[in-house]
Amino acid sequence: MTADIRASALRTIATERAGLDILHEALADGLGAPFAAAVEMIRSATGRVVVTGMGKSGHVARKIAATLASTGTPALFVHPAEASHGDLGMVQPEDVVIALSWSGEAMELSAIVAYTRRFRVGLIAITSAADSALGREADIALVVPKAEEACPNGLAPTTSTTMQMALGDALAIALLEARGFTRQDFFVYHPGGKLGAQLKTVESIMHRGEAMPRVGLDAALPDVIAMISAKGFGCAIVTNPDGYLAGIVTDGDLRRKLGSGTPGALRARDVMTPDPRRIVPDALAVEALEMVNRLRITALIVADANDRPVGIVHVHDLLRLGVA
Repeated sequence: MTADIRASALRTIATERAGLDILHEALADGLGAPFAAAVEMIRSATGRVVVTGMGKSGHVARKIAATLASTGTPALFVHPAEASHGDLGMVQPEDVVIALSWSGEAMELSAIVAYTRRFRVGLIAITSAADSALGREADIALVVPKAEEACPNGLAPTTSTTMQMALGDALAIALLEARGFTRQDFFVYHPGGKLGAQLKTVESIMHRGEAMPRVGLDAALPDVIAMISAKGFGCAIVTNPDGYLAGIVTDGDLRRKLGSGTPGALRARDVMTPDPRRIVPDALAVEALEMVNRLRITALIVADANDRPVGIVHVHDLLRLGVA
């Protein structure tokens, strides 16, 4: 029984993968030109992208709208059955409508399709039938090649919805790249959860100003120890008279130096480690975590482009943030 179930799952995935291979070939050939035109239509529009579809295509349409919105292309989903009951007011002349229907003959789409034609709203169709009602009316038809459904009866939308989803992802990523959408832009739309934490910058979590354990090159060793104890980072940042980063004094440096010489005569310059590791303020928090883990350190100096210390990040800050 277990073997049969596993074989069924493998057949499903293999069938859907074959569908994606067919879509891949189509995009490299005849589908490539209308796809590029669709990207340009959306990119040049001053409004939003309205995505619609019925049944399983509707569920895919919701996901496409969410992916577009989260990657810098304002988008929303409009249910086609609700469109003729007032929701057509969500569609404005400056918008672009993406309508999904595998057959291209979904009656529920008729109202929103007619509305786009009446008010000259750009219409992009995602369908498998170029000569369908939807395919004929669309300004741009993205005709998805037909492929075998994973359903053994050939009825349940499986491979077809996977191909629609992949094409929607391709649109979103092409638009993202065309707009130069960056990781920081991405964070604006994803502030919550672990993904949001990973996209935070070092500058947004670092300790700065009076919270920084900072001493001068000629600070006496007792003052250095007092600073380390007072600030609680297990280290002190050493700067030269001009405020540039000179070194760092860690608990380990103190242990190594206190065993030799006369502690009272030592200065920060005598015990510090010169040229310490640092990170820039606009680096991602996840990059800071990688550094502290790789270097086996507990705190990381944040320095600006002129090599002046502007903050410090402790490993506990990163763990509390949830980037691990």
